[in-house]
Formats: sequence, structure tokens, C-alpha cells
Amino acid sequence: MKQKRFILQENELPTQWYNIQADMPNKPLPPIHPATREPLGWEDLAHIFPTECCKQELDTEHAWIDIPEEVQEKYKYYRSTPLVRAYALEEALGTPAHIYFKNESVNPLGSHKINSALPQCYYAKQEGTTNVTTETGAGQWGAALSYAAKVYGLECAVYQVKISMQQKPYRSSIMRTFGATVEGSPSMSTRAGKDIISRDPHHMGSLGTAISEAVELATTTPNCKYTLGSVLNHVALHQSIIGLEAEKQMEMAGEYPDTVIACFGGGSNFGGIAFPFMRHNLSGERHTEFIAAEPESCPKLTRGRFEYDFGDEAGYTPLLPMYTLGHNFRPANIHAGGLRYHGAGMIVSQLIKDGLMHGVDIPQLETFEAGMLFARTEGIIPAPESSHAIAATIREAKKCKETGEEKVILFNLSGHGLIDMTAYEQYLNGDLLNYKISDEEIENNLKKG
Repeated sequence: MKQKRFILQENELPTQWYNIQADMPNKPLPPIHPATREPLGWEDLAHIFPTECCKQELDTEHAWIDIPEEVQEKYKYYRSTPLVRAYALEEALGTPAHIYFKNESVNPLGSHKINSALPQCYYAKQEGTTNVTTETGAGQWGAALSYAAKVYGLECAVYQVKISMQQKPYRSSIMRTFGATVEGSPSMSTRAGKDIISRDPHHMGSLGTAISEAVELATTTPNCKYTLGSVLNHVALHQSIIGLEAEKQMEMAGEYPDTVIACFGGGSNFGGIAFPFMRHNLSGERHTEFIAAEPESCPKLTRGRFEYDFGDEAGYTPLLPMYTLGHNFRPANIHAGGLRYHGAGMIVSQLIKDGLMHGVDIPQLETFEAGMLFARTEGIIPAPESSHAIAATIREAKKCKETGEEKVILFNLSGHGLIDMTAYEQYLNGDLLNYKISDEEIENNLKKG
């Protein structure tokens, strides 16, 4: 029987994260103050985020940053995650491509998010913080942070996008199981939430609205810090553990990826698997293709504009240089709640601007079709977010079938879909639709900013 799974031994686990900013030919532009238009230093961010995260955020010099020993010990509970050769999927597609996936769905809480939740809570605890707060869409990040906060004895408050809270009620139950308080966003508990509801009483929320509420809570609550599950540079740094492991595991498999694919919301799992491999492209050693798979209904990478924009709806955050659909963008109520974000992370935005990677946008029904095929061949029901990566992988594998090219494709299975069965039931019943935004809608929304 062919070997399908590749696992690292404990002594082979990475002890440092990879910081791609140090190796980029064009560094990401700095976040700026919306009033003064001056670049922000880490001290300016430290009233919102844990101090060490702020320093990591703006570090463009050190390619390798030590993982704290305590965090390494926590990682050892569940890492490494398996690298798997998807033989059954290859056979179903009739493709000569070799398909591998990094299975982050086996992590605590079922997704990659715990990889950054643990260090963020560790750093918060180290500086004496007692409370953390955040936003979450589908709930993977909120669940991971709730668990990590409990590990480090922190109080946790989560604002979950209202439509996602209704679509996936068990995720908020998971957060409360770990002791977090959970509010649907927009809510009446913050000034930002009240303003949004007063403008639109039927607003079903977005990650931008939930970020506004979480940032407001962090800045008005003593000894409280805001944490973020994607978008920012320090989150991608923590997630580089995925790609660093995958690099060693691909070597065990005797292959190297021609193409690396992951789904894309803000960039955490995509950057996590892509950046360690991208460093070999930057050095000229390799020529791997990198594909970020986003929803057709939220196409910031493929149809957005590169400009400075707020990371939230209310305008509480610094201005970030990124591909954006406008911070007031109201995404369709698709089931991939973790991908319904208006902007892209600064590092990925710069790399796409420089032509070093690219995005593809995928309709909702195609993602569920891909998720169903993956479940029936590989025995894992993927999260709707992860199904975007699977759909993009299937597209590439079909191209190989047409050309006869034997490419090696690696994708990140960022999470399982066992708490997303309502979405699968709607798909099976024929109740899901595709959503596509027009160029005119995108342009009008960008003008509002």
C-alpha cells in the first residue's frame, strides 16, 4: 500500500517562525495614522495589540524569529499536522498531477487558527493583560482564541458576524464552552455597533463591523488587548509553522511543489503555507506558482483596488496598504464566513502587486461541488472556506489532465466542515446560490471610502 501521510518527529518541529518581510524586494508599505498620514511605529500600535505582536508586525529585518519555548511546548500537543498525498482525489480526476494537502483540520478546534491564538495569548499574558477581545466570522478564530485564552487564564470576549452566528450556532457554543462571552455583530453593546444598526437596522454584519466593535472594546476596557486572526503580518508570521513543516514533509515525500494553493480571506492560512516556499522564489532557487482562492462574491484580489484603507467599517484601525473592495463593503451571505472580508493582508497585497503570486475567485456552488468530491474521495468533510482551495486545486489538476503535465500541487486544508453541515445540507437540497458583484457595485463602494 502506498504511503499517504508524512509526519515530523518532535525533534524535527520548527523552533522559529519565518518572517518573509525581511526577504521581500519591496517591503510592505507601513500602516499610517488616518489623521496625520504619518507611518505608525510599534509603540503606536501597542495600545491595541500585545507589545511583542506589534514589534513582529513591523519587523522587516529579521527573517527568523524564535518561537517562545512555552509556545513550542503547546504546539507539540498537536503538531506536526500530517502532509497527505491525495491518491483517491487524483484517481477520481484522472489527472497526472500529484496532489498533496497539509491537514490543519486535525488541530484543536479543527482549523489552523490555533497556531496564532496560542502565541497571541501568551504574549498578552506575559505583559500582564487580563482580557482579550476579537472578531470572528465563521467562528474558527473565535473558537481558537477562546481556547487559547482559557489556556493562559485570560478573559475573552468575541464579536461574531451576525449572519455567521445564525448559520453556524454551534461555533458560538464552542466559544462559550471555553468561557468566552459572544455577541452577534453589529450589536448594541458598542458605539460602533449602535451606529451601524441605526443606519441599517437589518444589517447582518461583516468582519469589518465585528472588528470595529472588538477594537472599541479593547480601547475602552482596562487591561484589555485586541487580537486578530488574519490580515496582519504577525498573524502570518505565526502561521508560517504550516509551510515550514510542509517543506520538510515534501522533502520526505521526495517532491517539491510546482503550485501552492490556499483559500483567502485575510491571508493567514495562505501566507502560512505559501511564505516559507516563497522565500526560495525570492532567492531565485525555485519558481513555484502561488494561488490564493477567494470567493467570487468577495473578490478583493482579482477585482479590488490597491490603496490605503481601514481594516474595519467604523474607521477605528490604522490605514493599511492593501487590495480592498472598500471598508464599507457588505459581502453576500455566503457560507464561507471566514472569507467575507473586504481587504487583503499587507504582505500578500504587495506580493500580488509585484506579480509574485495571484488570486482566483470561485463561485459558491463550485466550492461545494469540490468539497463534496474531496469528502467522497479522501474521507474528510472540508470547511466551506477550505473548499475554495480544493476547487482551485481541481482546476489546476484538470489543466494537467488536458496537457499531460505531471505537476506537484500542494494545498492547505485549513479546517474541517463538521460544524458546517447546515451549509452542506442546503447544498444537497439545491438551496444555495452563486453571488457575483458587478464592476459598478465595486466602483461605487470604493468611492464611498
